[in-house]
Amino acid sequence: MSDYRAPIQDMRFVMDELADLPGIARLPGFEEATPDMADAILEEAAKFTGEVLAPLNAIGDREGCRWQDGAVTTPPGWKEAYRLYCAGGWNGIACSPAFGGQGLPNVLAVAVKEMVCSANLAFSVCPLLTTGAIEALMTCASGELIETYLAKMISGEWTGTMNLTEPQAGSDLALLRSRAEPQTDGTYRIFGQKIFISYGEHDMVDNIVHLVLARLPDAPPGVKGISLFLVPKFLVNADGSLGARNDVACASIEHKLGIHGSPTCVMAFGEQGGAVGYLLGQTNRGLEYMFVMMNEARHGVGLQGVALGERAYQHALAYAAERKQGRDAVTGEALVTIDHHPDVKRMLMLMKSRVEAARALAYYTAGLLDRSHAENDEDVRQQQLFLAEFLIPLVKGGGTEMGIDVASLGIQIHGGMGFIEETGAAQFWRDARITTIYEGTTGIQANDLIFRKLLRDRGATAQRLFAEIERTVSALRSHDDASLNAIGKSLQEGLAQWREVTRCVLASAKTQPEGALTAAVPILNLAVSVSNGWMMGRAALIARQRLDEGHAATEFLRDKCVSARFYADHVMPLAGAYAATALSCLEGRG
Repeated sequence: MSDYRAPIQDMRFVMDELADLPGIARLPGFEEATPDMADAILEEAAKFTGEVLAPLNAIGDREGCRWQDGAVTTPPGWKEAYRLYCAGGWNGIACSPAFGGQGLPNVLAVAVKEMVCSANLAFSVCPLLTTGAIEALMTCASGELIETYLAKMISGEWTGTMNLTEPQAGSDLALLRSRAEPQTDGTYRIFGQKIFISYGEHDMVDNIVHLVLARLPDAPPGVKGISLFLVPKFLVNADGSLGARNDVACASIEHKLGIHGSPTCVMAFGEQGGAVGYLLGQTNRGLEYMFVMMNEARHGVGLQGVALGERAYQHALAYAAERKQGRDAVTGEALVTIDHHPDVKRMLMLMKSRVEAARALAYYTAGLLDRSHAENDEDVRQQQLFLAEFLIPLVKGGGTEMGIDVASLGIQIHGGMGFIEETGAAQFWRDARITTIYEGTTGIQANDLIFRKLLRDRGATAQRLFAEIERTVSALRSHDDASLNAIGKSLQEGLAQWREVTRCVLASAKTQPEGALTAAVPILNLAVSVSNGWMMGRAALIARQRLDEGHAATEFLRDKCVSARFYADHVMPLAGAYAATALSCLEGRG
């Protein structure tokens, strides 16, 4: 398996030029995010992920996790790597300084997350879930619970999980049966079984903090009757030390297609009289609170798709540069490396451009989330939050589908050797395959985009986004560079198609929901294609400007322009097909 080298130059370009890290660093609370600080963090993260986590990736895939008598043993090297991860402060980059975090912008933290995911996806799942749990606690936990748990979770000393799914429920959380019985001391006894719980049990930390959805005895039916509870593996004494083992156990772990180093657990609560739980927030608002964690997780999973795409691309690029086969179609030279062949070049460029586009949208969305917390104007904060929430289904759905496609292309470039496990190419595809399923399938992301995000303000957020894209189109179309003009033309056509589909959805989704539900995934794919194309168009404009200014990174900036043009020529035309499919569904023909 090839070494992993973090693409720091592209990460920094996207952070600074597209997500506007310099502007975010001027907002209250983010003043520490100086260029020198950002450079130091990215360089150290690249060193840690490349030297510590990446070498464990194949080991974790080969060895997997072991379950015995309720205990889970992680692969060799996992515990030691996790201790180094915590010692480096990587868990709390964007967390509150009041509880030991560094308080840096999320857009800087996501670059580190991408590196961790690229280097070792199975390892990354644990801290990703912990940061989501931290966000949920910050949103709805009492001061006492925050004081007891938050600092240790931010440091990574304790990890967190989310416990949603049950055997009979799947993605339909209205069918949850887990129950919570109130106790006279203000705690609750939790009973039930949860499935597909990543890192629900493991040996890397002393305590695991489970966030569990359950119903109170008098709860109304459906999703409106779900409450959220904190259920620790070990109870915590008044002095902060660990007390008795709680009534929560790992009944088994799953044997999976990929991410073998990440234990996927069946969790049993209350088999010995009831697990002690603490209510988070108000009763019957659990799903609302869990969506805070879920949004964090969905953005993180979209980033996993980007990360796996990057790793698969690097792996395929290295293989293509050393594998010799066939003649050069232009020069006739015999036995050339396969990166000389036009179709291999095409596949590599398709991998590269799609990864870059998805990375840009993920980082841009992280920047919006930063602004939604730190901008002084409340109206601006609300607009930034709505736009970020609108884009999260695109980041999650688009990033993960892209990761699978790009990993598959990586296998194709390896030819028959890609089907052989020893080359490592297949692991990226196997690991990527779950990402379109967990934290909500692509279909769920598509429904969320339409029925939760588009319709909640009758398309007002979408229209603001369209106006931003239109400004980029105008800049590209008016430029004297022919390639930028061509990118603008492609983006203009895609935007027009997205606008028309959006108009039809707004006109019919409530009265004819079946058509919108059938069209949802094509609409999501359309939105992803155009939004990512917008990011690439912006990147090309900025790269061209920096070249004109005489910027030293000439080769990188020229490559960025080439990549953006390739995306416009090879990916953006798909927007028309997605739009046609969506319109046929909306009109009752699909």
